[in-house]
Amino acid sequence: MRFLLRFASLVALVVAVVAGTIDSIQSVAASAVVMTPMEDAWKDVSPTSLANVQSLISYYVHPRLYDLVMQWLLFQPAFAVFLVISLLLWMVAYKKPAVAGRFSV
Repeated sequence: MRFLLRFASLVALVVAVVAGTIDSIQSVAASAVVMTPMEDAWKDVSPTSLANVQSLISYYVHPRLYDLVMQWLLFQPAFAVFLVISLLLWMVAYKKPAVAGRFSV
């Protein structure tokens, strides 16, 4: 299980780096800071899945949860969202080192 969480953390980190690179290239080209919101990046990749997530959250959880949490999350920069996801997955998969050291049982 820890391996899958670490792998998912790596994938999220790679996506964050790619999104940050794209934003930096667009910023240099426009001579202004450009940060792509998560909603725009999600719509570029898969527009139908965004509508599916909205309907699932509204139906199974609560309609206001989508309004409060998801709307706030979708306005954040895509690279920052994926960096936070990567960090959270890494923290869940983290294993504390042994207290006595490397060679203890």
